[in-house]
Amino acid sequence: MLPAQYRMTRSAEFGATVKHGVRAAQPDIVVHARRETDGGPRIGLVVGKSVGTAVQRHRVARRLRHVARAVLPDLEPEERIVIRALPSSRTAISARLEQQLRSGLRRTHELMDKRR
Repeated sequence: MLPAQYRMTRSAEFGATVKHGVRAAQPDIVVHARRETDGGPRIGLVVGKSVGTAVQRHRVARRLRHVARAVLPDLEPEERIVIRALPSSRTAISARLEQQLRSGLRRTHELMDKRR
């Protein structure tokens, strides 16, 4: 489970991260990232109906929360991350999702550093 202090809960945070942040697409997920000035790192998940049934979406969300918790120490305090699951994430194993998340985060860090 992702600790409450690291969860993105407000719709405005999700929207700002997706609209104004950088994006790194992977085969099973898309990682959106943005830097803000307040609070510690926050992570949000978007698992749409295209992923599958409610049971399949919840399974994907649990896997993504688990791998997001593993990457928390690698995040900077001002980062906001939104992980959007693609339909292929339904059949992906956790290790593959974690590898793609780490790859996506590396790419978003490179893109954010270029923007500075």
